[in-house]
Amino acid sequence: MEFLKTKKLIEMMVASKIVPGVNYLIFKNNDIWQNTVGLSQIIPQPVPLKADAIYDLASLTKVIGTTNVLLKLADEGKIAFNDALKMYLPEFLDKRVKLSDLLTHTSGIKGWIANRDQLNARELLQAIINLPVTEEFEHKVRYADTNFILLGLVLEKIYQQDLQDIIMHEVIKPAGLKATSFAPDANKTVPTAMNQQGIMLCGVVHDPKARVLGKSCGSAGLFSNIADLYRLAQGYVGLRDDILPFGSATLSELYKIKTPAKLHARSWGWDLCFDPSDHHTLIYHTGFTGTFMLLDKVKKTGLIVLTNRIYPSGHNLIFLKMRQKIIESFLLENSII
Repeated sequence: MEFLKTKKLIEMMVASKIVPGVNYLIFKNNDIWQNTVGLSQIIPQPVPLKADAIYDLASLTKVIGTTNVLLKLADEGKIAFNDALKMYLPEFLDKRVKLSDLLTHTSGIKGWIANRDQLNARELLQAIINLPVTEEFEHKVRYADTNFILLGLVLEKIYQQDLQDIIMHEVIKPAGLKATSFAPDANKTVPTAMNQQGIMLCGVVHDPKARVLGKSCGSAGLFSNIADLYRLAQGYVGLRDDILPFGSATLSELYKIKTPAKLHARSWGWDLCFDPSDHHTLIYHTGFTGTFMLLDKVKKTGLIVLTNRIYPSGHNLIFLKMRQKIIESFLLENSII
């Protein structure tokens, strides 16, 4: 099985001009199907895409960075996910919200931040800490960066270091990831999108909150390439035990549903998909910029897709529909292996 339909759908995104280019990798055990298609940029002139191109991972930062550090601490018995957020951030008023609520996006924290884009880092963090816990608390999964920004503050309180330095020291460097960082070489990085000032972002994080928060943002900011993500993926599916900063028991927990019954199924940090044949779980996460990963510990398979779907500008809703088709195709082809 070579995932022929899935590969065709991925490459169709370039042929149909939904995205300028894509790097992808599908694997089963030690078999790898990898390809690089299309362009890195279109303007001011076309530039061919390279296999080792670095991308803004956007929200994959949540699981690769912030979640992995938290899992390491839990694995070592240094924190518990039923700890109250208030234990670490006393200025957060609601005593009910636990680390687990933030990790599963069931915290109920939401609200509009007035003049958000005019706030500096200190003001933005204070505004986030003061957001209200609504009636959605543990009754609704509402995916939000806020949850992981707060988790990042928890880690900074524990380590007494900037979050980005924590992630690099605890996750990225021990895993042997060569191209993954918060400060990539712009010459090796795919341009992401035009900002509101008409400047093309390349090697600069796209997420505006991450740009303001700098080294303290737990929701976005990492850049990486397909080779490094494959190395991580081998750890997530159990092909290697020297990549992730936690043990096999914690890895097994990552594939279990952690949200309350009748809510959308999520694990610690990760979304979950289900095999159409026997309904075992796969972990799944996306990034706003056009990145996504889907990993199966039972089948020892995975799908990694990197593209710049908002280049040169826009939300590109067609991509979102194609992404869903690609995921459904992978799940189906994976289920019959």
